[in-house]
Formats: sequence, C-alpha cells, structure tokens
Amino acid sequence: MNREQFLSKLNDSLKRLPSSEREEILQDFREHFEIGMSEGKSEEDIASGLGSPQQIAKELVATYRLEQVGETANTGNVLRAVWAVIGLGFFNLVIVLGPFVALAAIVLSGWVSGLSLVLSPVLYLVNVIIYPEIFAAYDLFFTLFLSGLGIFIFIGMFYVTRWLSKGFVKYLNFNVRMVKGGMKDA
Repeated sequence: MNREQFLSKLNDSLKRLPSSEREEILQDFREHFEIGMSEGKSEEDIASGLGSPQQIAKELVATYRLEQVGETANTGNVLRAVWAVIGLGFFNLVIVLGPFVALAAIVLSGWVSGLSLVLSPVLYLVNVIIYPEIFAAYDLFFTLFLSGLGIFIFIGMFYVTRWLSKGFVKYLNFNVRMVKGGMKDA
C-alpha cells in the first residue's frame, strides 16, 4: 500500500473525529512518510511498518474520546469513550462492556432507591387521600424518615457517581494503553 492509499484509508476510518483533529492527524502521518522517504525507505515499507490504518484510527478515536471525557465528563462523552474502547477489539467487548454495565446498574439502582425514598411521603399522602381510614401519624412520620434517608442516599450517590465515573475513565485509559502495546511506561 502506498502513501495515498494509506492516508485515504486512515481518513475514511477517522470520519468520527472533527475535521480539524482529523486533518492534524493526517498531517502527522504525511510528515512521517516524508521523513521515512528521506531516509531511503519506500512508501510501501513505511505503510507496512505503521500497521493497519483502520486499527490506528480505532486507537486514535479511543484516545480522542478519552481526552474528551477528561475535559468534560458527561454521560454522552463517557458512552462514546466506552464504545470507542470496545471498538479496539473483541476482547474489549467483555473486558470493558461487562464492568461498564455492572457499574451503570449500581449507579442507576442507587439513584432509583434514593428517588423512591424521597417520594415515599407523597405516595403515602396519595394513598391516604384515596383511603382516608388508613391514616396513622406513625406511618406519616416513618415516611418522612424514609424521605430524609432518601436525601442522604441522593447526596451519597452524587459522590459515588463521580468517583465511579472517574475510576472507570482511568480503567478505560489503562485498557487503551494495554491494547496499544502494553504497560511499558506505567
């Protein structure tokens, strides 16, 4: 494969990146080809030494998505980073998706539990409106206690969610480093 074929395949595989980022990457690879050719290597030798343009693009997209999460850790960026890392290889489907689903389930169940406890007095009052004969002051105060507990769970889930998302991003970065060639500098 010559330089133009390599760059064309790389460009096609980088379509998910913004054009400015994609152009910067392509310029780096053009320079790499120029340096290699000035050292007497052929375009084919340089291209084969670089590897598959599709795999290079997957690694670059994963790195870019992880950098985005580092700048703005919102749900969309985290999901895009997870899918980009999973795209690096079939092995990552199990290694990344499994823990992600488990952590997402833990976080979601915590938020749902907190919400249900916070809403317990409202649900009790609705029940009392429908069946006024079941009103008991003890039940009302117990639901208020549960509501307070739900507020504490909300506060805790805020910190747990932040901590787990930061930890999972570190795990994704670790995974990308492993896929790119091991832990030489870790």
